[in-house]
Amino acid sequence: MPTSAANTLVVLDFETTGLSPNQGDRAIEIGAVLIEDGVITQRFSELMNPGFRISRFIEDYTGISNQMLRDAAPCNEVMARFADFIADHNLVAHNAAFDQRFLDAEFAQIRHRYLGQFGCSLLVARRLYQAAPNHQLGTLVRYKQLPTDGTFHRALADAEMTGHLWLAMLADLQQEFGLCSPTFELLQKLAKKTKAEVPKFLRQYAVK
Repeated sequence: MPTSAANTLVVLDFETTGLSPNQGDRAIEIGAVLIEDGVITQRFSELMNPGFRISRFIEDYTGISNQMLRDAAPCNEVMARFADFIADHNLVAHNAAFDQRFLDAEFAQIRHRYLGQFGCSLLVARRLYQAAPNHQLGTLVRYKQLPTDGTFHRALADAEMTGHLWLAMLADLQQEFGLCSPTFELLQKLAKKTKAEVPKFLRQYAVK
């Protein structure tokens, strides 16, 4: 079973051919970082060939070209390797509903099911950083002055920035609310609270 600690998990990001696997869209890149005890210890990054040409819009948006994908391994091969990478860890993504749809769809292609739960850094950030201009990943990177090489919309770069954001939120939970070792489940509950409920909800878990 996955550890319940919020500081040990896999943060992932997909680049895709479109918005919906139900409409035939596929993943074209997966990037992820493994965080163990609050430290990024491993990385995973692979392009994957969806089996058809991607649009010019997606090429321009991601910087991933049809020529790059032509020599990439098929989605099924990459996702089998990614299944080994995530093992039974819990998972986090920024706007996780999007990435979870594609993860579920791609894993369904290889008949794989993962044991971990999904958390959303976007929803948690909305509760913790209510004064931020907005909660897009790039905005939060600037707002919290997180490490970045300036690359966006590539899977590993976005996963790394999301990982740094997640760790920053854990640090702020400890500093501002006295939550030394919050569980993954607590962060999931926090994501579902209204903004007004956040202070009272977190105070009940503070170390007295």
